[in-house]
Amino acid sequence: MFVLSNLLFALARILDIVFTAYMWIIIARAILSWVNPDPYNPIVRFLYSITEPVLYAIRRRIPAFFGGIDFSPMIVILILIFLQNFLVPSLREMALVLRT
Repeated sequence: MFVLSNLLFALARILDIVFTAYMWIIIARAILSWVNPDPYNPIVRFLYSITEPVLYAIRRRIPAFFGGIDFSPMIVILILIFLQNFLVPSLREMALVLRT
């Protein structure tokens, strides 16, 4: 059972890192929306291509565009924080239970 326990610990750690990195990518995308970036810049294209599917899904489901302000990045960040504080500790606890 220690192999499954270690696998769950590793999965929890990887998910924690992925959620944190994606949160920072969403923040960078939101900051870029305040200026007029070059749409042909590879970094800008990467940020848009990796964040637009998630942001578009939120925009389509929740009308969070009030007065010219797009709240979809904030909603995605809140969802990521929730998942990070719920899913990651749950996986760690499950790994601890399997270890004993």
